[in-house]
Amino acid sequence: MGKEQYKESNKERYPHIFSPGQIGSLKVKNRIKYAATETNFPFGDGFVSDREVAYMEAQAKGGAGIVTTQGAYPDTKGEGKGFKGMMSIAEDRFIPGLARIAEAIKRNGALAALQILHCGREGGVELDYCLMPSVVPQRLSYFKPPRKISSYQIKESVQDHIRAARRAVDAGYDIIEISGIVGYLLSTFISRYTNKRVDKYGGDIKNRCRLMMEVLQGVKAEAGDSVPVGIRLCGLELLDDRGGNTVEESLESFLLAEEAGADYVSVTIGWHESSVSVITRDVPMGHWLYVAERIKKIVNIPVMMAFRQFMPETPEKAIGDGIIDFWEACRPMIADPELPLKISKGRKEEIIPCIACNLCFSRLYYHQPIMCSVRPTLGHENEADWGYYGFSRSKRKKKIVVIGGGPAGLQCASVAAKRGHKVTLLEKRELIGGNILLASKVDEGAIELLRPIKMLEGECLHSGVEIRLGIQYTPEALVEEGTDAIVIATGSIVKTFPLITSQNIFTPEDIIDKGKNPPKRTVIIGGEGVGLGIAVFLSRQGEYDLVIVEEGGRLGRDVNPFYLWQYLKLLKEKRVTLLTRSRVVGMEGKMLCINRMAEKEFIEVDGIIISQREPVKEWNLDLGHVAKEVYFIGDAKRPRRLHNAIYDGYRLGMML
Repeated sequence: MGKEQYKESNKERYPHIFSPGQIGSLKVKNRIKYAATETNFPFGDGFVSDREVAYMEAQAKGGAGIVTTQGAYPDTKGEGKGFKGMMSIAEDRFIPGLARIAEAIKRNGALAALQILHCGREGGVELDYCLMPSVVPQRLSYFKPPRKISSYQIKESVQDHIRAARRAVDAGYDIIEISGIVGYLLSTFISRYTNKRVDKYGGDIKNRCRLMMEVLQGVKAEAGDSVPVGIRLCGLELLDDRGGNTVEESLESFLLAEEAGADYVSVTIGWHESSVSVITRDVPMGHWLYVAERIKKIVNIPVMMAFRQFMPETPEKAIGDGIIDFWEACRPMIADPELPLKISKGRKEEIIPCIACNLCFSRLYYHQPIMCSVRPTLGHENEADWGYYGFSRSKRKKKIVVIGGGPAGLQCASVAAKRGHKVTLLEKRELIGGNILLASKVDEGAIELLRPIKMLEGECLHSGVEIRLGIQYTPEALVEEGTDAIVIATGSIVKTFPLITSQNIFTPEDIIDKGKNPPKRTVIIGGEGVGLGIAVFLSRQGEYDLVIVEEGGRLGRDVNPFYLWQYLKLLKEKRVTLLTRSRVVGMEGKMLCINRMAEKEFIEVDGIIISQREPVKEWNLDLGHVAKEVYFIGDAKRPRRLHNAIYDGYRLGMML
């Protein structure tokens, strides 16, 4: 089969995703839309950076029919600015930078959409307040104290959006999108939870949608018939515990948006402060499509949705079943902008898979540029050394041995091989994956963690890496290999505690991998990610009297906030005892002695699980006689998280 026939046959596997679509008067080449997300790549003064342009260009080159910018705040005071690195559309001086993004998107065959975003309850990042329809206390401490927006300010906000629309048109955008979700300004007016007003902008759902409708009508009038205007709205707030909108009210907001002239609607789920999992791995793929289906039945404009649709089978079926019209991909295309292209060319196994870790999202609230656990090139698309568009070959071909087949070793081997080196990867077990093999069994959704391992294995094999499994090598054996560089990626093991004398000492591997059942009264030593993972695993398996002993001041300091709150909620429901600032100092019989707040305490236990980890030490030798270059990466360097391991491996692979 010829190359073009092969490409076409794979498009035929997903006929709905790759069928042409229409938004307003515009034809769209396929049904894939890269959805807006902040990056913190622009400069702090609101101007677009080269880094942001390069990132957006990569998204356009990846094959989506529509590529949407991050939200741009429309007001000069910065009340709508929710992120330190958020781009602005508040003045004409920002147009040239915005135009650079539009040109890069359109030059690469996609329609360019610009999102206007006033962050409202989550805004005022550089002020000492945020604007809301009513003063409703913040649930999340990093947001600013609320201030009630006046009637005059409401009118000014409408004009801000209209002026922003004019700038978007002048900058060359094909589509304008308004954001009315998750706690941003328009959503706080729409929701009963945050709108307690008694004027014409408060009361029933139609009045609460008045600002949204005025913005849409004004933007539509300013943009003209040739520029479609869409809006993102919340189809299910998940705020029932604090008086949020009913399902019927949320549905009504979409009808009112259509009445106001919206050319499409994007359906979202939850607010940032919702106390229900929305975008984490415990939520099954496609779970929220039933919400989009309700909306699709009542509106006569295209319906879009993202939210846990990471692979093409889910949206393909949803479009075919008439549930949605367009697949919005945000995090999956942060992980791999070439997602559409790889699907269309039958290279699905090469997709760098999003694992719903939400590292990208959480960094925004620490005012840091986004990172991706599985794609180190994020934000470096225009830097040749990082190899997003391919690596240059090394001037000197080396013989490199990577010891350890976890994520750090796999990533390093892959990159080094792409740079032209001869790479051999040695793994003493019969399976690659390292500690991710264990992490993938903590709960049902965690199996998604194996997707990047499989992808990296494929990259290694495709790049010519020789992978040897089930072989325990010694330094002497490597001398015979004639190695130029050795990369130690042997991972970590549990710490040793000589003071603990209990017979019932377990490791995380004993519990999760080998299926051993600890006694009911068990202490877990270590309250970081591994310790919490073990506690969550056991709490879901049966009834235990668990105690977690953590030396630091807080639990889960290495766990993403999107997961930490879930874990702590479950552990509290299961009555797990959580002890911080506590250090194990010894054991007397069944009594574990800890030093807590400078006081000695004793805990009666029948079993102990040690979750604290340290690097594997078997290769901590003088290896100068084996190779001129010796490197340690991943947990072999210092136990950390998955993204640290992958970044260690990638950066070293670049340097070798």
